[in-house]
Amino acid sequence: MDEGTRLDEKYGYLVDELKSVIRAQNKIDDTNIYQESNPNMLPVVDRMLAENFLPGSGVVGRNNISAFMEQVRNGKHGLVLCEHYSNFDLPGLHYILRKDGGEDGKELADKLVAIAGMKLNEDNAMVSALAEAFSRIVIYPSRSLASIKDPAKRAEEEARSKKINFASMRYLDQCRRRGQVIMVFPSGTRYRPGVPDTKRGVREIDSYLRLTDVFLPVSINGNCLRISEDDPKNMAHDRVVPDKVVYTFGKPVECKPFRNAILEKLGDDYDGDKKQVIVDEVMAILDRLHNGEKA
Repeated sequence: MDEGTRLDEKYGYLVDELKSVIRAQNKIDDTNIYQESNPNMLPVVDRMLAENFLPGSGVVGRNNISAFMEQVRNGKHGLVLCEHYSNFDLPGLHYILRKDGGEDGKELADKLVAIAGMKLNEDNAMVSALAEAFSRIVIYPSRSLASIKDPAKRAEEEARSKKINFASMRYLDQCRRRGQVIMVFPSGTRYRPGVPDTKRGVREIDSYLRLTDVFLPVSINGNCLRISEDDPKNMAHDRVVPDKVVYTFGKPVECKPFRNAILEKLGDDYDGDKKQVIVDEVMAILDRLHNGEKA
C-alpha cells in the first residue's frame, strides 16, 4: 500500500479557494500556449509546500546560482535543466529559490518560465490550478504522441502537436529576448522507480541547448509528492508525504563548448543519434549532482 495521503484527499478543502482564483484555460491550442503566472495562486501553493518541506530542506550551491544569474544579467540566454520526480518539483524549485537562494535565487525564480506538457493543464482541475502559479510555455510532448495507437487519432494529434509546438518555439524566443530563463525537465516525464526509461533524457533537449548560451543543472533529493503505485496515471492520486527536500545547483555549463566537445569526440563517422548522446551527458551531470559527486 502507498504511504502518505492522496493529493485530492489532503487538499480537497482548497478546491473552493482554487476555483475562486483559477483562470481556467485548461484546453490547450496554439493561441494560449504561453500562460503567465497567476499571482493569486502562489500563496496557496506556498502553504502546501511549507506544510510538507521538513526542516533541513533548502539549497546547495547558492554560489552557482549567482554565477548563472551574473551571465543572464550580462545578456546570456539561460536554461535551467532539472531532475523530475513529482508535480511539486517546479513549485518546490520556485519556493526554495525564494526562501533559501539569496537575492540571486529570488531573481531567478522571478525570471523562470517553465516548459510544461499539456497533461498538467488538461488532465485534472486541481493539478492545472496548481500549475497556474508559475509562468509556463505549454508543449505537446513527443511521448504523448508515441502512446497513440489508432492511426486516425494519431494523424489528428500529430497535426495538433505541430501547431502547438510551432507556437511554443515562437514564444520561447520572445521569452529569451525579454531576459527570462527557460526551465525544462530533460527527462520529459516524472521518474518512476523500476522504470529506467522515465529517467532517460529526451533528444529534443538538444534543440534547447543549441538555442541557449548557458545552462544550470539542478538535482533534487527528497520528494513530497510521490506517484501512486495503485493509480500512477491519475495525478490527483499522487501521495503527499512530508520530506526533507534539497535542491542542488551545479556549476553553470556553456552550451556551445559542451555540445562541441561531445560532437568532436564522436567524430564525423559516428552514425548513431548524436542528439541523444548529448542529452545522455546532460542526464549524467544531473545524476552525479544527485549522488553528491563532482558534476
